[in-house]
Amino acid sequence: MRSQARGGGPTTVGAFSAKTAEEQADGTTEGSPAPQLRRRLGRADLRAVPEARQALRELLRHWGRPGTAEVAEVAELLTSELVTNALVHTDDDAILTATVSPHGLRVEVRDFLARRPQPRVPSADGDTNGRGLVLVQSLADAWGVCSHGVGKSVWFELEADAA
Repeated sequence: MRSQARGGGPTTVGAFSAKTAEEQADGTTEGSPAPQLRRRLGRADLRAVPEARQALRELLRHWGRPGTAEVAEVAELLTSELVTNALVHTDDDAILTATVSPHGLRVEVRDFLARRPQPRVPSADGDTNGRGLVLVQSLADAWGVCSHGVGKSVWFELEADAA
């Protein structure tokens, strides 16, 4: 796993792209922001998982890129994993942000707990816990963890032509 620090700012762990969300060259002009979903997720409210999937599905339906249906299925699965992790493993709200650009999709789930998640190999005994980040790691084009002053964001990216 690699780590990158930028001028004393946030640290990113995991496979990562060279640009932060703010630095993405998404092809939109100033004053024409990329389509975005931003939603606060209530503390330990697991009803937010299917609601987040539905909201992401709506956002991606208007994207209009070839292969969007396949990308949407993967995006929904990975978003479910990140949202579930944030709600189950923290004791606070979380914030889901999904941004669509001509280059792809970036989804971030920010929570307010500093503890960093670690992908772990699922146990052979059939336990369904611990598989979320392994799925993210294997299906996303890029993913990582970005530390903030309070808490962290776990994110993934899917390229537009990933399907």
